[in-house]
Amino acid sequence: MEFLIGVVTPILPQVQVVLSILLIAAILLQQRGSSLGGAFGGDNFSAAFHKRRGGEMFLFRFTLIIAVLFVLSALLNLVG
Repeated sequence: MEFLIGVVTPILPQVQVVLSILLIAAILLQQRGSSLGGAFGGDNFSAAFHKRRGGEMFLFRFTLIIAVLFVLSALLNLVG
């Protein structure tokens, strides 16, 4: 375990920077769940039953994976 921490520790800041940039980009590329009309009290019931498909599902899963990797790298940084 200490060998792994010793190998990963020098490159960990660069990995965290790359993961944070990817996470920000993935979050910004996702569509909002509510439209502008819903923000002003308009009827927005259709957005409540939205199902992700295709590229939107890929982007959602990609965001989750990047977020988990970022949290794991932050925890590894605390241990090391």
